[in-house]
Amino acid sequence: MKFIDEAVIEVQAGKGGNGVAAFRREKFIPKGGPSGGDGGRGGSVFALADRNINTLIDFRYARLHRAKNGEQGQGSDRYGAGAPDVVLRMPVGTIVTDLDSGEQLFDLSRHGQQVVLAKGGEGGLGNLHFKSSINRAPRQCTPGAEGEHRRLRLELKVLADVGLLGLPNAGKSTLVAASSNARPKIADYPFTTLHPQLGVVRTGPTKSFVMADIPGLIEGAAEGAGLGHQFLRHIQRTRVLLHLVDFAPLASDGQDEAAVGKQLAATVKGLAQELGHFDESLLDKPRWLVLNKADMLSETQRETRWKAMQKSLRWKGPVYTISAMTRDGLSTLLYDLQAFIDAQQLQAIEDEQPDVRFAEKTDHDQA
Repeated sequence: MKFIDEAVIEVQAGKGGNGVAAFRREKFIPKGGPSGGDGGRGGSVFALADRNINTLIDFRYARLHRAKNGEQGQGSDRYGAGAPDVVLRMPVGTIVTDLDSGEQLFDLSRHGQQVVLAKGGEGGLGNLHFKSSINRAPRQCTPGAEGEHRRLRLELKVLADVGLLGLPNAGKSTLVAASSNARPKIADYPFTTLHPQLGVVRTGPTKSFVMADIPGLIEGAAEGAGLGHQFLRHIQRTRVLLHLVDFAPLASDGQDEAAVGKQLAATVKGLAQELGHFDESLLDKPRWLVLNKADMLSETQRETRWKAMQKSLRWKGPVYTISAMTRDGLSTLLYDLQAFIDAQQLQAIEDEQPDVRFAEKTDHDQA
């Protein structure tokens, strides 16, 4: 299935049915009075977050979504039927923005969340509502209200716990394939990953987290080089970023291991600048440095290159040396990620819930 993470749609809610002016006319009841019913409610357009959907491809070509109008009222106190609502199922993580005003309307961040994209018009009132002691035969009625009409932009930001960053061919797809059941395309040329890939990493019978692989970034992505910043939105919701570095590039003529290390440090700084160009808040996220393809280097080469990198980078975050191909050091990285994510989730729960014990103690003291 083709991955689609942007779409523009148009939603039109149904018009409410008109009220009617009618009178009760029976053979032996010459003055039956007003009997005009109300019009039915127009159908609304809803959006429903569904975790079983992972792309916006359903909205790429079906651009117009229209609900039906409500039925008109009728005589003999008969009300018009309301129109059925239209429910659009969207992947969890979809952001809905008004295309005309640019205002963000909704963020479908949890499964089952339902929001109103366009509200249907209310039905008009029949003359049954206008009778009174001084107006025994009202002839007025009201038309149904128009339904809302909106042009919307849908933008999908996938929900993942861990996001992978790195230059093309840094080994991101290999890492996802080695740690989960996802099978992204892997090849020995740049930009084999053309759209985000998600993998569920299981570290125990009841423990797992989601890892997101996005296409590689290169210098100048802010100006549109490579695939640009097109897919960086998919790591904005992650809890931690893994910065993968190809630790085993071949040394050029006249280069020693220390020079290679300085060159790797420059690439790390360059990618951090590209993150800042897109969204400065990404630089505040926890970022771990992962030195990949270590199986291609000797112990001496690893140590020399890392010392040169550290001298230039002054990196203070966690650092892991792994080989996604041979899985060396991979289990340590994954278990540390699971522990970090569990701690973050626990902290989020504690921040949302008040301390019940303190509240009980306070109530007791007051009593």
